[in-house]
This record gives sequence, structure tokens and C-alpha cells, in this order.
Amino acid sequence: MTGNIGSGKSTVAAMLREAGIPVLDADRISREVTAPGGRAYDAVVQAFGGGIVLDGGQIDRKRLGEFVFSDPAARERLERITHPAILEAMKEAIAGIEREGHRAAVVEATLIHESGKKGLFEAVISVSCDRETAISRLAARDGMSRGEAEARLRAQMDSDRKAGASDYVIDTSGDIESTRRQVVAMIRVLLGKGVT
Repeated sequence: MTGNIGSGKSTVAAMLREAGIPVLDADRISREVTAPGGRAYDAVVQAFGGGIVLDGGQIDRKRLGEFVFSDPAARERLERITHPAILEAMKEAIAGIEREGHRAAVVEATLIHESGKKGLFEAVISVSCDRETAISRLAARDGMSRGEAEARLRAQMDSDRKAGASDYVIDTSGDIESTRRQVVAMIRVLLGKGVT
């Protein structure tokens, strides 16, 4: 499952989890692999310098984000370091979900198309909303200014292109019940029951 910042991925993920579909959050896995002792921690600090490290040893994700969202080359460098570690951790988690007997699982990851990883998945679900909705969500949720929100959105693949490159689309521009209906239909697809 993919979608740009502010698209409603977390809301859709919560609905999937409520229905018993495991959802792996690539951002959470990214935080784990870049935590002190994590698979990518040393390489990230080496690439971006000690200035991104907080007093407790944690990487200052906000500061690192400021670097990579304003510099495409820096973002590419970070992705080259973190993506292999994230993928390895994800494969381990999916193997565990499979051992537990789940029929389906969803990986929540913003950069599936951008990183060329679509082929790793049986299908890609794009969560999208109109641009103004995304901007207002970012302002409310993260306290971003309009300019900051627009910069973050510009740094990501256009949501229409992302939706067009996906197998399924859930549009969260409407109310929560509209989103829930689309998620319920998606769950039927995930469990092999078709859409009604």
C-alpha cells in the first residue's frame, strides 16, 4: 500500500488492522533499522555526519528529513543506504506473518513506485486524496506551514501518477464512511472473495 504524505494511509492501515489484516509499516521498520544498533544506523551517520545525532544517540529524523527533502541527491543517498536494510527486515516480518497462518498482509510504504519495488508485491494499493485535503491534513497533524506541506508533496511522486501505476486505488478525499466502504471492498479482494 502506497500513498503520499497526508493521503490517509494510516487511517486505511488502521481499518485493515481492525479487520485482522496484518499491516507492516515500512516507516516503523525504517526507524528500527536506523536506531542505534540497527542495520543501517552506522552507515546513515557516516553519510550525513554527527550533526544528525541527538544526545541520546538517536538520529534526529526531523533534521535528516530537512536535508533529504530539500536535496534529491541526499535523498537518493539515504535510500541507497536504508532500502536494502528495510527490505531485509520486511522479508523477515512477512515470513513470520505467513508462519502465523494469515492469508494476506499489507506492506505500507510510501516509495514503492519510486524505488522500483512494485514487482516485489502481488498488487499495489494506492491511497490518495486531493492536494488541498493533503495540505490541510499535514497542517493539522504535523503543524506544517502550507509551504512546508507543498514542499513535501513536491518531493514525492505525483499522486495521480502513483494511483495510475497501482493496481487498486482508495480515495480518502471524502468522509470516513466513504473510505471505510472502499477498505471493506479491498479486504474482500485481499481475502480472495472478490468485490461486491
